[in-house]
Parts: sequence; C-alpha cells; structure tokens
Amino acid sequence: MEAAAKKRVYFISTIYWFLLFYIIAALIWWFIALENQNRQMTSYKLNELMLDDPGYQARYDQINEEKKRKTAQYIGEGITFLALTLVGALFVYRAFRRQLNFQNQQQNFMMTVTHELKTPIAVAKLNLETLQKHSLEENKRQKLLHMTVQEVNRLNTLVNNILVSAQLEGGRYRISDEELDLSELVKSCFQDFRNRFPERQWQSEILPEIDIMGDPLLLQILVNNLLENAVKYSPKEGTIQCKLHQAGKLVVMEIIDQGPGIPDEEKGKVFEKFYRIGNENTRTAKGTGLGLYLCHKIAKDHKASIRVVDNLPTGCNFSVSFTK
Repeated sequence: MEAAAKKRVYFISTIYWFLLFYIIAALIWWFIALENQNRQMTSYKLNELMLDDPGYQARYDQINEEKKRKTAQYIGEGITFLALTLVGALFVYRAFRRQLNFQNQQQNFMMTVTHELKTPIAVAKLNLETLQKHSLEENKRQKLLHMTVQEVNRLNTLVNNILVSAQLEGGRYRISDEELDLSELVKSCFQDFRNRFPERQWQSEILPEIDIMGDPLLLQILVNNLLENAVKYSPKEGTIQCKLHQAGKLVVMEIIDQGPGIPDEEKGKVFEKFYRIGNENTRTAKGTGLGLYLCHKIAKDHKASIRVVDNLPTGCNFSVSFTK
C-alpha cells in the first residue's frame, strides 16, 4: 500500500513538473515567434520605403520605434504571464505538499492509534489474567492493579481526545460558558496526576480563588493533556511544575517539564493536528498528535492563547493565557 502511494506521488509530481516546463517552454516559443514576426514585418516595411522620399528618415525612425514598442510589449506580456504561471505553480505545489504532509500525518495517526488502543487493553488483560490465575502477595497485587488503572486512564484519555476533537471540529459539541474556579480545577487535575505517578517529582504554585468563564470539561481536558505531555517527555527524575497566577485581568497557567525540549523550528508545528516530531517508525514516546492540537483548539475557543517556550536549563514551558 505504501509503495503504491509513493508511485502515485511520483507520477503526480512528474506530471506536474512536465506541465510546468511545457508551459514555460510554450511561453518562450510564443515570444520567439512573435519577435520573429515583428522583425519580418519591420524588414518588409523598411524595404517598401523609397530612398528619395522626403519623409524617408521620419518614416524609418517611426518603423524602428514601432518595432521597439512591440518588442517591449511582448517582453512585458511574457514576464507577466511567466510571473502568473510561476505564482500559480507555487500555490499548487505548496497545496500539494500540505496535502501530502497531512496524509502522512494521518497515516502516522492511524498507526499510533492502532498501537495506543491495543497496548493498554493488552496490558490490562494480562494483569487481570495474572490476578485471576495466581495467588500473589498483596504488594504485587496492588502493583498490578495500579498498572492496570494507569493503562485504563491512558486509554480513557486517548478516547476522550479523539471524541472531543471530532465533536469540536464537527460543531456538535456545545461549549458552555459558566463561571468556574480555575484554581480548584487545576489543583484537582494536578493532584490526580500526583496520585497516578507518585514516583515523579511534582511542584505546584497555584494561586487560589481564580475564577474565569469557560467549559469545565474542556478546560479539564486542556490541563490533563498538558500534564500528560509533561509526564510523557520528562525523565523520571525530572521535576514537573504546575503554576497558576493572575496579573490584572490576565490569568496564566504554566506546565513546566525538564524533558529534551522542542527545537525552535518545531515549536509552531506541535499544535497542528496529527503532528508529532519525528517519524512513527523511529520515535519512542507514546502519543497520537491530538493532545496539543486539542489544547490549542480549546484555548482558542476560550479566547485564550497557548504557546511553548524553552525551560532552562532543559525542557519546555507550556503557558496558557486567559483574559477575564
């Protein structure tokens, strides 16, 4: 299937470049033909002039001036047509590349979702079968149950991201606009992750009683996805920070990790749908490319902005700014 897709892309690219070069060649041939015709007409008119005609010189200059005017006209028209052709070709090429990249991202997404859906189910099934078939010590039982709950939570997050993304894009989700305590919401999400990943290092600076207008479910997904992203890319010994503060009418939430960071050229792309750094066959971190896209969509729907900057000495700082 992949080989057939590559052949199709190669065929379309070949046709595209062939047509582009053909159009340019036809344009050049058109200019040469018109210029030859112009020279022939000029030569014909000059041959008709009588040397003893009192107006010979004036007529001679007029014919040459007319020839120059037509040459300039052909050059101007040729440059205009060439520029329009190249601009159109550039737009078509960029649209083709965007569509190709989008298809590659969709293919990566399908590969990831297949893996991400099967893995937690397989792990949970194996753990439950182990508990069913064997009498284990209490600490081992608790460890298996904890692992199972983690995998189910991961599966739940994935399914929620897919469903909410589809509903938001299709206009089927009715976003509520109610007053809520963002401090309590962020604190609840943060505490949930601390309980799920007790082996990680956590720090929080959450200013209490910060109220905003918004959709509680979507904002919870926003916070959870950013925390999930921090857990995913941070080393186990690294610290994950969650901050919430207010400056006037601006409310800023920050999720800071100590992971490998994001290259500057990738920072603007990580919020695109299906986008993930690297190739699905080579990357090691789990994910679908929907989490940060959904964060950006939710922030936009709440008239908020989201951005990522470097955390020093290493890692990322994702900040979401709300206006009260």
